[in-house]
Amino acid sequence: MLRSASSSLVKVFKKSLVPATRVGSVLPSRLSHGGPVESDEEFDCRYEAFFNRKDIDGWEIRKGMNDLAGMDLVPDPKIINAAMYACRRVNDYALAVRFLESCKDKCGPKLNEIYPYILQEIKPTLIELGIDTPEELGYDKPELALENVYDM
Repeated sequence: MLRSASSSLVKVFKKSLVPATRVGSVLPSRLSHGGPVESDEEFDCRYEAFFNRKDIDGWEIRKGMNDLAGMDLVPDPKIINAAMYACRRVNDYALAVRFLESCKDKCGPKLNEIYPYILQEIKPTLIELGIDTPEELGYDKPELALENVYDM
């Protein structure tokens, strides 16, 4: 008797707390389709102009780099060059090297194909600005790595 009374009480509470909705009244909508599509050239020009702004500060540079890192793409070398100049304007050497590391990581399984091309294209800018690559700084090798016990 107590069990039936408690179950009916639970049903009453559920109905009073959770509003009844029809299954058909909630329709999924796809809002991302049908909008304007940006071409690759427009995308590159937009980010290049963003990093080339004279009044850009460190936070905005990090925001732009973080947005690029969150996308499924490897930035074009002209975007990377503009980002390197922006890092030099705010005098943030560490951010420039970190962005190069991020670009290297974005290459994924095609690292041996894409990353040498990127370095070839941005090398004059790096030399002009005095920025070393992560490989030149030794960041591609772990500093305190221990030998694997299975390889001993």
